Amino acid sequence: MRKWIILFIIIIVAVIGYNYVYQDHRDIKAEVPAYVISSATLINEFVDNSIDSEKKYLNKTVEVSGNVSEINSNDLTISDGIFCLFNTPVDKATIQIGSQIKIKGRVIGYDDLLEQIKLDQCSILTN
Repeated sequence: MRKWIILFIIIIVAVIGYNYVYQDHRDIKAEVPAYVISSATLINEFVDNSIDSEKKYLNKTVEVSGNVSEINSNDLTISDGIFCLFNTPVDKATIQIGSQIKIKGRVIGYDDLLEQIKLDQCSILTN
C-alpha cells in the first residue's frame, strides 16, 4: 500500500511539473492591455528611471500610440524610441513613415545603448 501512495505522489508531482514547465504561450493580440499609453510618456518613463520602469512594464501587454519613424520587413519603430517586433511581415503599403499608429505588444526590455524600448508579438490596432 505504501508503494502505491509514493507512486501516486510521484505521478502527481510529475504532472504538475510538466504543466508548469510547458505552459501555453500567451496570445498578446487577444489580451487586454495592462497599460494604454502614448509613446512619448512611455519613453520618458524609461529614460528617467529605467529600473523602476522595467519593474512596472516588463512582460506586460501595453497599447502604445505614436508616429512611425522606421519600417522594416518584420518590425517598425515608433517615435525613435519604441522598437516593435511582429510575428508576421509588416504591410509597408498601408503604413507610412510619420503616420499615427496604435500598437499592442509585450514589453520585453529596454536597451540602454540604443535607448529603445523593445516590444514583441506586436499587432497593429489602427493606423
